[in-house]
Amino acid sequence: QVQLVESGGGSVQAGGSLRLSCAASGGSGYTDNKCMAWFRQAPGREREGVANIGGDRKISYADSVKGRFTISKDNIKSTLYLQMDSLKPEDTAMYYCASSYWRNCGPKTTFDFWGQGTQVTVSS
Repeated sequence: QVQLVESGGGSVQAGGSLRLSCAASGGSGYTDNKCMAWFRQAPGREREGVANIGGDRKISYADSVKGRFTISKDNIKSTLYLQMDSLKPEDTAMYYCASSYWRNCGPKTTFDFWGQGTQVTVSS
């Protein structure tokens, strides 16, 4: 059973930055050759996809974060990252990382392992 552990959340003012990390317990190279993603869920709202990166290195972002967030991964460290810049109050949410058995990310990709989440709070 793979464990995903997020860190890096916190409270910042609008315009600030945070870098989230997601460490996978599956050993070196775990994050390679599989779709990895970040999701978020705000109180009273449905969970939404924020960004994903596939084994083919293709990356996609939600429209709401394009140009502000950057997803990356270090396959040697088996760690997924989300650099969040120009944060807005509407980015406030619990952020989760997830991994899939699928190699590449697509609209029907299902995610098999989830982290416990890290809270991001952006004040105006």
